[in-house]
Amino acid sequence: MTAEAIVQVSLQERQMSKQSVQTADQLKQEGNQAFKDKHYAHAQLLYSKAIEADPSNAVLFGNRAFAAIRLEEFGSAIADASKALELDPKYAKAYYRRGDASYALGHFKDAVRDFRAAIRLAPSDPDLRRKLAEAEKEQKRLAFEKALATPDEKPVSDEIVLEDIIVEDSYDGPRMEADENGQLRVTLEFIKAMLQAFKEERLIHRRYAFEIILQAQAILKQLPSLVDIDVPADTHLTVCGDTHGQFYDLLRIFDLNGLPSDTNPYLFNGDFVDRGSWSVEIILSLLAFKCLYPQHLHLTRGNHEAKSMNTIYGFVGEVKHKYTAQMADVFRETFCWLPLGFVVGGKVLVVHGGPPVACNATLDEVRKLDRNREPPEDGPMCEMMWNDPMDGPGMVPNKRGVGVAFGPDVAKRWLEANGLQMVVRSHEVKEEGFEVAHGGYTITVFSAPNYCDQMGNKGAFIRFDSDCTPSFTKFDAAPHPDKRPMAYAAGAWSSML
Repeated sequence: MTAEAIVQVSLQERQMSKQSVQTADQLKQEGNQAFKDKHYAHAQLLYSKAIEADPSNAVLFGNRAFAAIRLEEFGSAIADASKALELDPKYAKAYYRRGDASYALGHFKDAVRDFRAAIRLAPSDPDLRRKLAEAEKEQKRLAFEKALATPDEKPVSDEIVLEDIIVEDSYDGPRMEADENGQLRVTLEFIKAMLQAFKEERLIHRRYAFEIILQAQAILKQLPSLVDIDVPADTHLTVCGDTHGQFYDLLRIFDLNGLPSDTNPYLFNGDFVDRGSWSVEIILSLLAFKCLYPQHLHLTRGNHEAKSMNTIYGFVGEVKHKYTAQMADVFRETFCWLPLGFVVGGKVLVVHGGPPVACNATLDEVRKLDRNREPPEDGPMCEMMWNDPMDGPGMVPNKRGVGVAFGPDVAKRWLEANGLQMVVRSHEVKEEGFEVAHGGYTITVFSAPNYCDQMGNKGAFIRFDSDCTPSFTKFDAAPHPDKRPMAYAAGAWSSML
């Protein structure tokens, strides 16, 4: 090649490089606008296209990490922030984003490390200092709890003496009635009055709240980790997905589909609490129905029925604000007794996240699990709360940073090996409130419309008949009082949506 030709090629390469940078910058601006409009998945896609045009730009990876955080894909956020730091070790926002994602996963030591690094580069950022303080506080709390923990530690639930909690004469809310043995009992009349009080933003008395929680806990303790539900001829079962503290949308479900009863059974598939700011009202309502109809109101444990999530995303703060720290502990212990999944009609697995495909656990192995614990970071219990489906074949680490993503071939193989036809799971926002994927092997249902007052999605629920044929109902978000999501989340994290 002549010298003139080499110069010409060099000029062309520079021109192409300049065009790529311009293309990437235009895509970044479009992504920023989509992010501003709260279209996080579209923003993530635009940032990805920008990275294809200019893979050397650290800011693009940092922006995509931020979009991933909004989509709760914390594993992807950590990977993108780490790549940004490879490209630019002095990029403060990349440390910030990686710290946010680590905090969201409960990896407080990693979050502290990254927030400190970010502060060294941006010492005047007050938000960073607040987040560092929160992460250090949680890190110390975990260390303190670990130091105090003993193998035979007595449950907080055992310390509650219900008779010592006096209902004052001045209390003007719903009241429980005593049965012939003097035991306070949950009745339909009480639940209806309680729902109305909650709708008017009034709480029930602490005594009654503890009665509901402890009576429900006793029922849950008698259940196996995987529960079989029959759907006899001429009956049905309604399955709802995440409700996430959106109490007024729970009322909409009941308006559309009727209250739970022995002829109108429901299964709520986890993530009752966190994010929305009426989590206490939702969980007390569902537990009360569990007390009244123990064979016809079913509750699955989701990944947010866990201490690590409740501490960050608002439920613990909400319980402390509305009741007491002791009650938050009793809720935590009750969550540990929630079943991990249900087999409906011998055909359908209903589980919050997905089937335990990575560890290839069988239904019988799940039935034998000791679920009375906080969720581990791997194994069948973890997967059932955290796994997600994906379009492509095979199995890969989940974008969330916990569990795996599984393809249609994996779902089909696991279901057939366990004698099942489909899995119904929740755990993910869907634009129409539900999604049928994997050729019908995997269905997602999500029942929190306009999730966190910003996603614009519909909610949905599924009704199964005795043949386990699903039918879907979509619904829009219900109006609610002017209270923002995560109003009770810890400090600097109340805006992490």
